[in-house]
Amino acid sequence: MKTTIIPEIVQGLKVEQKYISSKFFYDDAGSRIFQEIMQMQDYYLTDSEFEILSLQAEKIHCALQFSEPFNIIELGAGDGFKTFKLLEYFVSKNIHFNYVPIDISQEAISMLCKKLKERLPGLHIQPQVGDYFEILKGMSTETIPNLLLFLGSNIGNYLRADAADLLRLFNDNMNVGDKLLIGFDLKKNPLTIQKAYFDSHGVTKRFNLNLLLRMNREFDADFKLDDFDFYCHYNPSNGQVKSYLVSLKVQTVYFKSINERITFQQNELIWTELSKKYSVSGIETLAKLTGFKTNQHFLDCKHYFTDSLWEK
Repeated sequence: MKTTIIPEIVQGLKVEQKYISSKFFYDDAGSRIFQEIMQMQDYYLTDSEFEILSLQAEKIHCALQFSEPFNIIELGAGDGFKTFKLLEYFVSKNIHFNYVPIDISQEAISMLCKKLKERLPGLHIQPQVGDYFEILKGMSTETIPNLLLFLGSNIGNYLRADAADLLRLFNDNMNVGDKLLIGFDLKKNPLTIQKAYFDSHGVTKRFNLNLLLRMNREFDADFKLDDFDFYCHYNPSNGQVKSYLVSLKVQTVYFKSINERITFQQNELIWTELSKKYSVSGIETLAKLTGFKTNQHFLDCKHYFTDSLWEK
C-alpha cells in the first residue's frame, strides 16, 4: 500500500497547485474523524439522507422491480449508519438479498459487520475490503441483479470529467437492468452549505490535518501541524466547495522513507477536497452522459438532498 500511494501524494505536492487526493482522507483515523463530522448539527447531509432511507425504503424497493434474490453492493460503506434503515426494512419484509459492503478501511468494515450481526442477525452479509472495481469485476459475472449504493454525496468529490469517468466505470461493471442508487447534495442557500463544511468546532480542520499526520505516521514525513491551517470556500455559481490546507510560513518537509523534500511558500495552498452540489436537471444530464437512465429521485422533506435511482 505504501509503495503505491507515496509517489501519488508526493507528485501532487510537487506541482504548481499542490493537492492531495481526498481518497487519502480515509485511513482508520480519518474514518473515525469523519464519523464525528457526520454527527455535527450543521452537517445536514447525514440527516437528510438518513430521512430518505428511513422513510422511503418501501418506495425504493418498489422502484427496483427486481426479482429475488438480488445483491445490494455498497461502495464505500463506512459505518453503515444511513444504510441500516434500508437494510432493516428489507430484512423485516423477508426480502431475499445479499448485502456486500465494500470499503478501503478494514477497521470500518469490521465495526460495521459486528454491529449488523448484532442488530440484524438475519442479514446475509458478504463484506469486502479493497478497490471497488476489482470487486465489482468479480461480481459482474453473477446472474442475479445488483443494486449498487454510492451514497453520502461521494460523487460530489469528483470534478465533472472525473465523475463521468467514474460513473462510466460503474456502468462497465454492471449488467443490463442493474440499478445504481446514488446520493447527490443539492444546491441550496450558500450559508447552509458553508456552515456544513467550515464548522466552528474545528472538526473538519482536524479531518484535513489528519492527512499530514498520516504522512508522518506512514511515510516518516515531518509535517508540523501548527504550521498549517484550514480553509474552505463555497461558490454557488458552479456549486463547488473547495477545501485547502494553508502553509503558514516558508518551510520544507522531509519524507525520510523516500529521501524526498517538499518546499512550501508562506500562504501556499494544498487543495484537499472538492464537494460539488448539483441541480436535479444536472443530475439527469450526468446520468444520460454516462449511459444510465434516471428512474426516480428520492428527496428529503427540505429538498436538500436526493438519492437518485439510475438503471443501466
